Amino acid sequence: MSSLRAILSRRNYQRFLAARLISNFGNGMGTIALAFAILHMRGGSATELGIVVGSTSLTYLILSPFGGVIADRYGRIRMAAITDTWGGVVLLAQAIWFTTGHVPFWFLLMAQINFGAMWAIFWPSLSGIVPALVEEDQLMTGNALTQMGSNLMLILGTSIGGWIIATKGSSTALIVDAVTFIISGLTVVTLRHLTIAPEPTENTVIEDLLHGWKVFLSFRWIVIVVFGFSSVFMCWSAIDSVLGPLLAIEKFHGATSWATIVAAEFVGYLSGSLIALKVRPKYPMRFLLLGTYAICGYLVALAFSNSVWLIAIFAFFFGVNFDLWGAIWSTALQREVPKESLSRVSAFDGMGTLLTRPIGLALAAPLAHAIGLKETFISMAVLSAIVVTGMLSFPSVWKMQLTENS
Repeated sequence: MSSLRAILSRRNYQRFLAARLISNFGNGMGTIALAFAILHMRGGSATELGIVVGSTSLTYLILSPFGGVIADRYGRIRMAAITDTWGGVVLLAQAIWFTTGHVPFWFLLMAQINFGAMWAIFWPSLSGIVPALVEEDQLMTGNALTQMGSNLMLILGTSIGGWIIATKGSSTALIVDAVTFIISGLTVVTLRHLTIAPEPTENTVIEDLLHGWKVFLSFRWIVIVVFGFSSVFMCWSAIDSVLGPLLAIEKFHGATSWATIVAAEFVGYLSGSLIALKVRPKYPMRFLLLGTYAICGYLVALAFSNSVWLIAIFAFFFGVNFDLWGAIWSTALQREVPKESLSRVSAFDGMGTLLTRPIGLALAAPLAHAIGLKETFISMAVLSAIVVTGMLSFPSVWKMQLTENS
């Protein structure tokens, strides 16, 4: 508790936390709003939704290694602020266009590709912000606290977002989401002096990139978990962005039903953050992966249940594990990876995790139409179970422990 009070007393951390709260309020409604905006606009379809959302991930995959180099070279906080702000400006233009009832496919792609490019720099930059704001022995608490506050706003944003979409339209929710990005970026930029860019180096971008890749490969447990978890993340992404909204429209009551399920998942995130404030597992990867079997239960519930609330319960338990991944995994990287290479390793982490996401998003709707929604969910549950079991079979993952604080 004293560590928690010490972190909250830091003004710079307070400012950063405020920015994350604002941004995640918008994020809570953004994904749902975009999905239903495309599905409900003239000429919109689930296939178009999958391609548009998938383009964001594909852009991220291509550019994230360079985003890590940019973050390490030019200051992590500065780059996080710039990308947050510009990403919000373009998303605002997209949201305003949605008010006309139809956005051309080319502009949807352009806006989401731009967001993917900004995301490719933002996430590697974000990995180095908390270590600049708290002491090393406060990292787990700082990460968990950031996620807990963010999750509270995700829940609030999702709840309000479902109501806004149902009463005011998806475009209004998208405008709110875009504005929160801009406000967050303008807040974070005031902290730019805390992660000063290193002295100019004679190394080329490619040389820095290759060095980061070598550091990434030197941690076997990171490589195995990153590329294994990509399949699990692919399944979750297909649920979150395409198949879940599609199921809600076909089987339940559309946006309000899906918002209920997503809100339960976000409550799980909050619970995971509370657990992360206290738990210090001796074998963190073992602890996280055993909990990842929760996605199998979530997928089975989506396949067979006719109750929104039962599905929401399984979404909650999946959310608990998903959030624990965020806090514990971030701490593991920040503790084990050399600080000068952290953003580059985080970039390869993000790239590997998202490796199969564009494929899953692009194929989700066609696969569901071909074999049925239920069969698609069952197939994903089986795939997830096989992949998680495979990762647990590696000793470097099963026995991985955090280095003790010096």
